[in-house]
Amino acid sequence: MLELPEKRYYSIGELAKAFQVNTSLIRFWEKEFDILKPKKNAKGNRMFTPEDLKNLKIIFHLVKERGFTLDGAKDYLKTKPKESLDNFELIQKLESIKNTLLNIKNEL
Repeated sequence: MLELPEKRYYSIGELAKAFQVNTSLIRFWEKEFDILKPKKNAKGNRMFTPEDLKNLKIIFHLVKERGFTLDGAKDYLKTKPKESLDNFELIQKLESIKNTLLNIKNEL
């Protein structure tokens, strides 16, 4: 799903394209979730850090994939320990490895 190069900053357009959502949704989530804090450049454009990207992946997973309400996702992020959020990141990496291995298998 997310095919983004490793960079220091991502534009809102890059993230919207990677998540296949509108930029307005990302701006909305920025206002709703305190963990999203993109920096703004001199022009006022939002520049998201890799940490923001990680948090955006978690929000996307909770709201779009698991069907949480915004309030439910906020509560989940506040109440769950850091370890469970790290587990989410580990699962994402394992799924990426699985997809890579399946692609290699299909090419053989």
